[in-house]
Formats: sequence, C-alpha cells, structure tokens
Amino acid sequence: MIPIWWKRALAELIASFAVTFVAAGAICTDQYSGGQLGLLGGALAYALATAVMMSVTAPISGGHVNPVVTLASWLTGGIQPLMAALYLVAQLVGATIASLVLVRTFSSEIWQPVALGAPALAVGVSFTTGLFVEAVLTFFLVLTILQVFLHEERRDQFAGFTVGAVLLCGILLGGPLTGAAMNPARAFGPALVSGVWPNQLVYWLGPLVGAILGTFAYSALRTMDS
Repeated sequence: MIPIWWKRALAELIASFAVTFVAAGAICTDQYSGGQLGLLGGALAYALATAVMMSVTAPISGGHVNPVVTLASWLTGGIQPLMAALYLVAQLVGATIASLVLVRTFSSEIWQPVALGAPALAVGVSFTTGLFVEAVLTFFLVLTILQVFLHEERRDQFAGFTVGAVLLCGILLGGPLTGAAMNPARAFGPALVSGVWPNQLVYWLGPLVGAILGTFAYSALRTMDS
C-alpha cells in the first residue's frame, strides 16, 4: 500500500515535470523552428499544460503544480507545513528532471541561446520592474486559483481552464518583459540545468510577494462576502 503522502508528492512531481517540459520546451522549439511558434504559441503551450495538469492532479494532490500555489494553500489552511515542504521539493525535482530531458531532446546549438527556456528579463527591464511584473501577474493568478480551483467545494469542470485563461493573459502581457514565469519551479529547473542564473531572484521574490498579496485579497473578499 503506497502512503498517501507519496502519491501526492509524486503527482506534484509529474505535473511540474509536464509543465516545465512543455513551457521551456516550447521556447526551445520556437528557437528550433526559427520563430514559427511565437509568443502566442508558447503562451498557449504553457497555459494549456498548466490547466491540464492541475485538473489531472486535483483529485490526488489538489493540483498545485506551483510552489506559490502551495504557499497560498498553506496560508489558507489547506495544507500542513510538512506536506507543503514535500510539495515544494517534488515541484523543484520535477522541473529539474524536465530540464534534463530537454537537454537530451535538443542540441546545445538550440537550447543554449535561449538558456533552455529559462525566463529572463528583457533588455531595458530592471530587476525592480521585473519583480513588480511577476508579482502583479502572480497576484491575479493566485487570486483566481483560490477562488475557483483550490477549494474543492467551489471547483467545477471548467476551473482548470479558467486558471489557464488567466495564465495565458499574463504570459501575453508579461512574456516579452520577464518571460512571465509566475512559477518558481518552472524558472528554477531550466536555470539550474543550463547554468544561467541572472535575476533568478525575480522569479522567486516576485511570485512569492504576488501570492501573499493574492491570498490576503482572497481572504478579504471572502470576509466581505460572508
């Protein structure tokens, strides 16, 4: 009999693998195809992979697929600290394994120019601006997830794709500026494997701040509603 904590962690690992493999892989594919995929194609790949993986793993682990979603769940009493830490490890491991697979999928001539799909700040975008963009985008993502997805009693069959739609909007807006990761694991895996680390803190601090503010906004709105 497999312990339930192992099943939940494995679900998060697999989901994070899939999201990172598709999101970072789409950037490598765009490089391989000479730009045929484009921003919209990469945004759709990331958003759809996240929506599908959240929906698939929801009955097992709650469908977090993102460390800041796990943080929001912990802040709202949806997960215990030890399980949250286990989720974080699983998410980071899944993203790293996905990045290792991408290295074997694409030649170095393809993945090195795009740092294996690791998000990066555009020319002229400062650290502070990048952090601000990631925080704002993550704020709306986490607020949406808390409202329509994370709590089972309010989740319907379209909840995952509602989240995917918000993620898609965020990537279309923020992608050219910061890469619009909104997910520390998705940023960490490709950065670790490619060895490209500049501004990595943007993709941790920004989403963490956005998630905390999104959680506070959710709690305030729920209090007003009651």
